[in-house]
Amino acid sequence: MDNFFEALEMLGEENSVETDLLVEKVKSAMLKAARRAYPHSDERIRVEIDPATKKFAMYIVQEIIPDEPIDENEINIETAKTIDPNAVVGGTILKELDISKLGRMAALTAKQSIKGELREINREQMLAKFGEKEHDCIVATVSQVEPGRGTVTVEYDGTELYLFKNEQIPGEVLEEGKKIKVYITNIVGKTKKPIVKISRTHKDLVKRLFELEVPEIYEGIVEIKSISREAGSRTKMAVWSKDPNVEAVGACIGTKRSRISAVVNELGGEKIDVIPWNEDPEKFIASSLAPAEVLRAVIVSEANKLCTVVVSNNQLSLAIGNKGQNAKLAAKLTGYKIDIKPQFDPVTGEEAPELSPDYQPPVYETPEPEEAPAEETAPAEEAAPAEETAPAESDGE
Repeated sequence: MDNFFEALEMLGEENSVETDLLVEKVKSAMLKAARRAYPHSDERIRVEIDPATKKFAMYIVQEIIPDEPIDENEINIETAKTIDPNAVVGGTILKELDISKLGRMAALTAKQSIKGELREINREQMLAKFGEKEHDCIVATVSQVEPGRGTVTVEYDGTELYLFKNEQIPGEVLEEGKKIKVYITNIVGKTKKPIVKISRTHKDLVKRLFELEVPEIYEGIVEIKSISREAGSRTKMAVWSKDPNVEAVGACIGTKRSRISAVVNELGGEKIDVIPWNEDPEKFIASSLAPAEVLRAVIVSEANKLCTVVVSNNQLSLAIGNKGQNAKLAAKLTGYKIDIKPQFDPVTGEEAPELSPDYQPPVYETPEPEEAPAEETAPAEEAAPAEETAPAESDGE
């Protein structure tokens, strides 16, 4: 029986369950198993488990009668007195059962029941620990790095979580014992077996890191309007201040770049462009292409989210970025498809017409449907705007 209590203690440690709670669950499971083995006794069965005294016993409460017992729920007074000299008719006595004789099916039932109880306990514990941290940032410790697949195991408050290769910042080397910040993207299987998904590449990790470093963001004075990110390389973040006395970009950068440097260091040197958000889309798009300087941005089609941007010829490659990265991130940040043009045509030498004060962008019209009745239905009209915005999103990928 000592082995039972050792196994019980080990089971509790493996599942992070307190012994008292686990004992109650085991008692409940054993009770179900005993009732299956002794169906006629049902409510008369008692289970006693005491880790302190290492006592594990199961009983049937027998009623003491003067006559011959008809089943195991009864006991004759004379027999009862051999067990307890103080026994009286109408009283009860406990008959200890041989647990080993419960039978294979009863033991299997108990085992399955305990497993089910443990799953429910683990589910409740996981949700209690991580439920409020979904879409938030936590500090975890790297406990194991798998060389082959590249999966990293991290530990948070006694729970192991898995940071898969595609959720790690490209080029980042994570070593055992290192503390890192991870973003909880979501918790799947909440009603069954919760699995906590974590990431170091999600754009909202950057948002949470700035909330930790910039009090004005945490307090709601400075608002992060949008973020676009290529993890390990560059992030663009548009910010706006509700207080005219607080400069949003400066608050995020901090004195001697202290605040932004803390975020950059956490992300392994990833470049971060903090951009002032502007309700004027042309000004916002011009700012979004930083560090390139924009001569002019012209909205070609508000409905189709198209914009033309003109930069000086020596700024063209900077505006586009390596493999188009800067332009793509700007498009994701603003929601516009951005066409970047040089100030002077490299072949003709002519200046971009967009720089002329008299320039009028071409008119983009949505073609009229050939069959009006088919397009008059509400669903078709509602679907059109969603289709129109698709180019802006695809450009940002």
